Amino acid sequence: MGSLAFPELPIIDFSKENLKPGTNSWLSTCKDVMHALEEYGCFVAVYDKVPLKLHNDLFSTLEDLFDLPLEIKRKNVSDLPYCGYVGNQPFVPSLYEGMGITNATTLEGTEDFSHTMWPGGNDHFCKTALLYSKLVSELEQMVVRMVFESYGVDQHHDSHKESTTYFFRMMKYRGPEKNESDVGCNIHTDKGFITVLHQNQVSGLEVKSKDGQWMAYKPSPSSFVVMAGEAFLGWSNERIPAAFHRVVMSGSEPRYSVGLFSFVKGIIKVPEELIDEENPLRFKPFESFGLLRYFFTEEGRGKESTIKAYCGV
Repeated sequence: MGSLAFPELPIIDFSKENLKPGTNSWLSTCKDVMHALEEYGCFVAVYDKVPLKLHNDLFSTLEDLFDLPLEIKRKNVSDLPYCGYVGNQPFVPSLYEGMGITNATTLEGTEDFSHTMWPGGNDHFCKTALLYSKLVSELEQMVVRMVFESYGVDQHHDSHKESTTYFFRMMKYRGPEKNESDVGCNIHTDKGFITVLHQNQVSGLEVKSKDGQWMAYKPSPSSFVVMAGEAFLGWSNERIPAAFHRVVMSGSEPRYSVGLFSFVKGIIKVPEELIDEENPLRFKPFESFGLLRYFFTEEGRGKESTIKAYCGV
């Protein structure tokens, strides 16, 4: 069975009034964000911009989505590894199924997915997924801006924002049967820039701290796990670690989860401002999707740190 999973992840309130750049609440939140990211590679954001109705609608549509026949779900394909349907395969934990939408903050992206899954599309699903992705992308962008400002590289923020694209992954973890492994997702780090995770009421996500303890996450409709990926680690010249995490299931109730993953199109370089005598350049310029593809090669899978093997100096 899984660990007791404590202590809990740091919690940061993004629901404050007037949380705008330059305000006292913005500056204090920036400090909390930087400490959490540099210490843990992640935190829980309390974020009230996603209404409870949208939260409920989203997870209701996920139940319908995963109830579709397997041959329909397998039509969700992608040129990028792990971005289409994953599940019912020997290399994947038996409790897990996942599907994904590329260009998730665009109408074209969500419509393309819904027309693949349902004849004639599914207008309700499309509107729900698109609105959700847009609102959560605003949280991701807020965190990125705070980091850029805190590191004194805000002059690069606009170009970074313009080159960011979003992938929306929808996941289902069923409860384990008798004598079946309780692992829903093996220990790993994400390979993109930032991941924002959200879920229904069923627990299971655990994040590893620097000292090896597993930290728990208690889900709620207004809480979102903001997690650094290996591309963020590379961009920050290793100031921000990529969070190791896993999913361990118990009980019979299924866990539905969604993740909005940000990727940077083009080449990522460590800002000159983050390189000095104490912090020499640790990574050569790299391509975000190239890093993801490398991880899924035979060579990349076996590396403890994907990004160090891919583009480390």
